[in-house]
Amino acid sequence: MIHDSDPFATPESARNPVRRLRGRFAMTVSLWTAPGPAGLTVSSTLIADGEPGRLLGLIDDESELWPAIEAAGVFAVTPLGPSHRQLADRFAGLMPAPGGLFRQEPWQETAYGPVPAGSGTWVGCRLDGARPFGWGLLVEATLVDITLGPADPPLLHHRGRYATLS
Repeated sequence: MIHDSDPFATPESARNPVRRLRGRFAMTVSLWTAPGPAGLTVSSTLIADGEPGRLLGLIDDESELWPAIEAAGVFAVTPLGPSHRQLADRFAGLMPAPGGLFRQEPWQETAYGPVPAGSGTWVGCRLDGARPFGWGLLVEATLVDITLGPADPPLLHHRGRYATLS
């Protein structure tokens, strides 16, 4: 018999309520990259207006990205769109990456790390600090180099799945 759901999934009533709450907040999916190169799909990113503009984000401190950011002191953040689902899955470790994470697509080299070629919008960030926060690492950065392209629809993460604005 073929199941329409995962027969091994934890029943919803037994799942962590914090994770369930977080899943109800739709978040923009972004790709963080650093010289090295290293990268990670991140959906916990906040941009704060000001002079200068600032960025906060939660990342996995055990990822390959964090040591690369720490060593370089800079990183790039690219908001992803609906066409980037496989890219997001690869950098999240959910999909195979034969030959490495940076082998599947063309990349534009920047002083902050590679960004997917053709990405109209991305930002170069200077690391200001980081500290443990929940089960992640809260990264604080200053926005240094902002490139704005067309306002394409974002790729969203909501309740464990990708979604788009319609």
